[in-house]
Amino acid sequence: MVKNEDIKNVTDKILSDYNGGRTIDAIKHFEHPDKKTIVDILEKLRAVIIPGYFENTEHRFYTVQSNISTLIEDVIYNLIKQITIVLKYDPELEDKDYDFLRQRAEEITFDFLNSIPMIREYIETDLEASYEGDPAAYNKDEIICTYPGFFAILTYRIAHELFLRKVPLIPRIMTEHAHSLTGIDIHPGTTIGKYFFIDHGTGIVIGETTVIGNNVRVYQGVTLGALSTRGGQSLRNKKRHPTIHDNVTIYSGASILGGDTVIGKDAVIGGNAFITSSIPEGAKVSVKSQELRYNYSSKSKDEDKTVELDDTWFYII
Repeated sequence: MVKNEDIKNVTDKILSDYNGGRTIDAIKHFEHPDKKTIVDILEKLRAVIIPGYFENTEHRFYTVQSNISTLIEDVIYNLIKQITIVLKYDPELEDKDYDFLRQRAEEITFDFLNSIPMIREYIETDLEASYEGDPAAYNKDEIICTYPGFFAILTYRIAHELFLRKVPLIPRIMTEHAHSLTGIDIHPGTTIGKYFFIDHGTGIVIGETTVIGNNVRVYQGVTLGALSTRGGQSLRNKKRHPTIHDNVTIYSGASILGGDTVIGKDAVIGGNAFITSSIPEGAKVSVKSQELRYNYSSKSKDEDKTVELDDTWFYII
């Protein structure tokens, strides 16, 4: 039977461990952003950007104007509050008082909200690219309601605008929320042009300093990453990730690494390719001499059989 004394002893032992002066010992309940609130902001922004698909379940409205006005008022209130909290993480603002941070948060919030028509312009092109690029899509409603790639891109578009306005933490919370739901990891600092299409999506990683042009198509398991992060914080603000020019297709499992690596316009990168140097415009890259080997367990077929694949194998979808 559990005794009160046993509970007290365990509690006292854990509480005493909080006195170590470590980062994990700090008690700052009201000094960090609220992830639940930020996810709620994200959901409301999604409803503002695509108003006909995501219902506001908290209230009932007779007009679109009333619905959107209420959503925006809610976003304004909570986003200002959350940005005010995180601005202290900016080294240039860490000594500023609450009133200054609050005023700055208001300016950022309204500047960000004024970018929504531009976000909508980009997301319409992403929707078009998804529909035109996927024969399995029967209509655009299906893409908006079900495609993880489209959700991850929409989340990125929102987070990127906050990142550009130097808002700490919140953009990463948003994109990591999408990452946890979809398996697609897009850093909010990434620069992505129009008509971006992610098919299937699971396992995609796109690093902070990646630059992606227009009309780029990416399949599952693709990594657009750094050659090495062994330099740690010394690599901050340096171009560590590749540049992908317009009209490039990158098939599943490909890894393209390095800040000096440039993939030229109209190039096609085959599945499982590992690239650490630039690829010229219009090139098609595949892995050479791919083989399948069969080992038969049957006594009547105890020999090994090697099968060479033709040049089309690398277009893995």
